[in-house]
Amino acid sequence: MPSVIKTTLLLAALTGLFLVLGDVLGGTLGMQYAFVLAVVMNAASYWFSDKIVLASYGARPIAETDAPELYRIVRRLAQKAQVPTPRIYRIPSDSPNAFATGRNPQHAAVAVTDGILRLLNREELEGVLAHELGHVFNRDILVSSIAATLAGAVMMLARMAQWGAMFGGLGGRNDREERGNGLVLLLAMVLAPLAATLIQLAVSRAREYGADDSGARLCGNPHALADALEKLAIQSGRIPLDASPQTAHLFIVNPLSGQFLANLFSTHPPIQERVARLRGMHLGLAS
Repeated sequence: MPSVIKTTLLLAALTGLFLVLGDVLGGTLGMQYAFVLAVVMNAASYWFSDKIVLASYGARPIAETDAPELYRIVRRLAQKAQVPTPRIYRIPSDSPNAFATGRNPQHAAVAVTDGILRLLNREELEGVLAHELGHVFNRDILVSSIAATLAGAVMMLARMAQWGAMFGGLGGRNDREERGNGLVLLLAMVLAPLAATLIQLAVSRAREYGADDSGARLCGNPHALADALEKLAIQSGRIPLDASPQTAHLFIVNPLSGQFLANLFSTHPPIQERVARLRGMHLGLAS
């Protein structure tokens, strides 16, 4: 299934989960309050995401005189993708990784670590940068913000239900109705946040597949991107990046060490699957 369709279905599922939870709680006003609060919180993150994440990793602008080859690659890819050339930053870390941020192509930035510049050859680095530009022109920051808003609203509703159950009960209902609704409410409070988190992570994984596909087509060399991912997976595991779980999804490979319940709660698809898809593109097996 194409990643765009998969992402649309996942966002629809997240919206449906929010509406169902609101119906279970029986509080339209509470549902509206949770949604508005989530929108406000994530809107700020959306508008200022580039500044926030770049500052959090100590990223500094790279002068073209210091990295002329890097600039040539990014500029050529941006021209080919017909988007403005993003700002380019360096992260002072030996862990090899990269990410793109910015709410749209006009406000985009690409950040690379010292480690990735030393590890990859030109073709592999071009594949990585094409992947990051794929995130930019696929509007993945917007998609991630929508997913975060809906997931945040679901979690706020669940939290409101917990406080309501603790201090107010389900008041005004007879015992039989209260017991039945209490069980439904308990299940909603426990399962809804878990489901929202899993759907949000699935959105992130779908966007990684989409950026791999877009990046491979943009640079014209899916094997170079596959080679880069294999190198990055090995080396980033040896030298983990001091990254925040809240921003780990931005990086081309998961910067966090450890498995965290294997792939279930990972923001990234397994490297082996990404590599297999990229190598299959040469044979016409991927869309």
